[in-house]
Amino acid sequence: MSERSDLDILAELGVEPEKKKTTAASPREARIIAGFEDIQKFVEEHGRAPEHGADHDIFERLYAVRLERLRAQSNCLMLLQPLDHQGLLEAASGDATGTDPDLDDAALLAALGVDQGSSSDITELRHVRPSSERKAAEEIAARTPCTDFSEFSAIFDAVRSDIETGRRQTRPFERKSEIEKGRFFVVDGLIAYVAEANEEFRNDSGNIDRRLRVIYDNATENNLLARSLQKALTQDPSGRRITDPEAGPLFDRAEPVEGSESGTIYVLQSLSDHPAVSEHRDLIHKIGVTGGDVKRRIANAEKEPTFLMAPVKIVATFALYDINRVALENLLHRFFSPARLDTRIPDRLGNEMKPREWFFVPLHAILEAIERIQDGSLHKFEYRPEQAKLCRK
Repeated sequence: MSERSDLDILAELGVEPEKKKTTAASPREARIIAGFEDIQKFVEEHGRAPEHGADHDIFERLYAVRLERLRAQSNCLMLLQPLDHQGLLEAASGDATGTDPDLDDAALLAALGVDQGSSSDITELRHVRPSSERKAAEEIAARTPCTDFSEFSAIFDAVRSDIETGRRQTRPFERKSEIEKGRFFVVDGLIAYVAEANEEFRNDSGNIDRRLRVIYDNATENNLLARSLQKALTQDPSGRRITDPEAGPLFDRAEPVEGSESGTIYVLQSLSDHPAVSEHRDLIHKIGVTGGDVKRRIANAEKEPTFLMAPVKIVATFALYDINRVALENLLHRFFSPARLDTRIPDRLGNEMKPREWFFVPLHAILEAIERIQDGSLHKFEYRPEQAKLCRK
C-alpha cells in the first residue's frame, strides 16, 4: 500500500487545507509576464529560443535581449519560473548587452521606432508596437520563395513597362484603397501582386478581412491578411498603390484630332554630309518625343547639335494620347541604347558634341518597337544590333 500524503490524511479527517491567498499582479509584474509570454509564443512557433545576430528578424533579436535581461534579474526569475514550462529561464544568465555588442536593447528599440525616454526598466519592453501592428509587420516579413514565379514574372515586367510609359501611375496608399485580387502595390520597396483572395470573414474586432496570396517581384511570396497588408502600406512612407492601365489608344498614325493628343513620337533621317552619317543614311535615325509641332521643332535643325547641325527629314510620326512623353522617350532610348550612334559632331563654335538621340537602327525595327509598346509586349524583346532586329529574350 502506497504511503498516504498529508492531503489524503487531512481529507479523511474532514479538514480542508488553508488555501494560499493570491494577490493580483502589479502593473509592473503584469507587463513582465506579458513580455515573457511573447517569448514563449516565439518558441512555440519556431521551435527554439530567440537568438542574437544581424541575420535574424528585429523582433527575434529584441526577444533575445529581453530573455537575457529576465534571466539576469532575480525578482523576474521568482515571478516567471512557475510559468516557465519550456525551461527558458534555466540557461546561464549573463550580461544582455555583452552577447550582442553591435545591437543592444536600446539600439533594437530605436530601430523599431520606439522612444525609451530615460527608463531602461525591463517593464518598458512590453509595448514595442501594438500587437496588430506587430502582427502586420511579421506577416509582411514572413516571405518565402515563390516556386511558380515563372508564371508571374511576365506580369511584373508588363507592370514595370506600363509605369515607365505612364500607362500606370504610382499613387500614395489610402485606407479607402481597395485591396483585392489583381491589384498591384509597392511595399518595402517591392512590387506586390495580389494573386489570390479568399472569402471575406469578420475578425475578432468585427472588421471584414480576408486571407491573401501576395507575390513580390523579387520571386518571394507570403500568405497574409488584407488588413496586415493595409497596415504595412500605411506605415511604409514609400508605400504606394499602382493604378490600373489607362484606357484608350496610346498611338495613332492617322491625322490626330486637333487638341486631343498629348504629344508626338517622331523618327527623323539626317541629311548631313558628315561621312559617319552619309555612308549609312538609311540606317541612322533620331527617335524623339515632343509636346509641340514636329515641323516647328526641326525648323532650325542645321543650327542645333541635337539634329547633327544639318537638315533632317521626317520619316514617321505617332500621335500620343494620355501618356508620359518623357518616360516614353527614355524607354525607347534605353531599348535601342546598344545601337546608339557613336560619333562626334562639331557645333557652330567648333566644340565637339556627342549626340544621344541618334541610333544605328533600321526604320522597321523602330516601328516594331512602337507596336510592342502599344500592345504591352516590349518587355519580352531586346534589340540586337548584330541582327538589326528585335529578338525575344
